[in-house]
Amino acid sequence: MSLHSKSDRWKSVRQLVNSIVPFVLLWGLAYVSLPISIWITLALAILAAGFMIRIFIIFHDCCHQSFFAGRKANAIIGTLTGILTFFPYDQWKNEHSIHHATSGNLCRRGTGDIWTLTMEEYMALSPWRRLGYRLYRNPLIMFGLGPVFLFLVQYRLNRKNARHKERMNTYLTNAALIGLMGLLCWTLGWKEVLLVQGSILYLSGVAGIWLFYVQHQFENTYYERELEWDYVSAAMRGSSFYKLPTILQWMTGNIGFHHIHHLDPRVPNYRLQQTHESNADLQHVPTIGLLQSLRALRYRLWDESSKRFVGFKDIKGGFHRQNAENVR
Repeated sequence: MSLHSKSDRWKSVRQLVNSIVPFVLLWGLAYVSLPISIWITLALAILAAGFMIRIFIIFHDCCHQSFFAGRKANAIIGTLTGILTFFPYDQWKNEHSIHHATSGNLCRRGTGDIWTLTMEEYMALSPWRRLGYRLYRNPLIMFGLGPVFLFLVQYRLNRKNARHKERMNTYLTNAALIGLMGLLCWTLGWKEVLLVQGSILYLSGVAGIWLFYVQHQFENTYYERELEWDYVSAAMRGSSFYKLPTILQWMTGNIGFHHIHHLDPRVPNYRLQQTHESNADLQHVPTIGLLQSLRALRYRLWDESSKRFVGFKDIKGGFHRQNAENVR
């Protein structure tokens, strides 16, 4: 995939323009429409949220050093798009690199991924910890409160044991956000800014969590213990091809070709489809459609014996099966 993993400066610049300019225009129109109709404002906020996701994909590519050829250019654009999307560049980059290096490894969960337990681990928890896990995996919590926690808490604070450069970048991002939001509130009114920016941020956050969730949390995904874990298998079997309608594929920066991205994070988002279509072997991967992806909401625990995701209601049957196998 070496040919596809090279960035194209002009394609990158064009994507910056066709993502950020429409976002700013839609933000402004949403603000102007407030006195006319809240429903018009909400419709414009939904569109703006789509472009915020597209800006996040640019940020994401910069974190992988794939959007531009130079490290400095990726760092500058990554930091700026990180401010626009409320994510600190260095912190997210470091955390996400761990996700790529450990995805599907049952012995190295916990950084940059969805909290996932095996059936045995869940049954070994105290009642209170089980309740905590159930609440975390509840769609109303994950997609309802999740964006609020990410934007206002998790990525406003530094990680434990974060290095100086990462800490300074988080402080810089927070200071820039305070300055930008403060200026907007001062000039446009805090209620109006909260309504417009809050709606856009929340809606894009819900969509972002959903994309990350569904592309690893499907029934026959890939999880193995350390000794059996394999990077290529984790990419090809543990990351789905999320087949979206053309407009949604464009808006989400081709991130539906997630198996390609995990196989080689150096491939820029605008080359993912080309890479997928250029090699027949890359097309024989778990494929999930838009309606089919809704089933992912039922998956809660990983059943190591059958190597598939199950729901909480399957726990009893799963343990009966495991006990029967142990007896044999």
